[in-house]
Amino acid sequence: MMRTVALAVLALALAAGVATASPIRVGIGAYGGLSYPVLQDDVGNGAVYGLRAPVRLLPMITVEPYWLTGKMDDATETIGGVEYTRDGFDEKGYGANAILGHVGGGGFSFYPFAGIGSHKLTRTGTEDIKETAYNFGLGFGLSPTPKVSLQVRGEVNMIKTGDTSRKFGNATVGLNYDLLP
Repeated sequence: MMRTVALAVLALALAAGVATASPIRVGIGAYGGLSYPVLQDDVGNGAVYGLRAPVRLLPMITVEPYWLTGKMDDATETIGGVEYTRDGFDEKGYGANAILGHVGGGGFSFYPFAGIGSHKLTRTGTEDIKETAYNFGLGFGLSPTPKVSLQVRGEVNMIKTGDTSRKFGNATVGLNYDLLP
């Protein structure tokens, strides 16, 4: 149900963007950074990286499809005096972010964003977790030229797991290049 609503909102945003006189901007970007598990003792810190494709539909609305992958470190726990080591998660995901503001295009930008996606967590010895993921955060961009921008973001990524969720704090740095116009 939630995915249907998200897709309907995305379709309306795309239609609104096409109907306006403002030029649509399309970019591509790569990013990487660190991922920290929130309130999880069974997994360690890790790395996350991926691709983003920001599409500026209106002067203050950007839709950004993304793809990510990550590798969390192993964690060691002591239970009943016995030390156990658990493998870290491998994460893969895709989705879309809605950005209130613009990414790239020259100058400095500061923007909040929120998104929805489908993420999969895998590790040896447990069932895969493939569920809906939600993320939100803040980012800022610095564009020394009109087509290239440096993006720095902090976000919280939540992957639903039944009655609870796996949460990760991500800090990323990336480069975007505007393809159009």
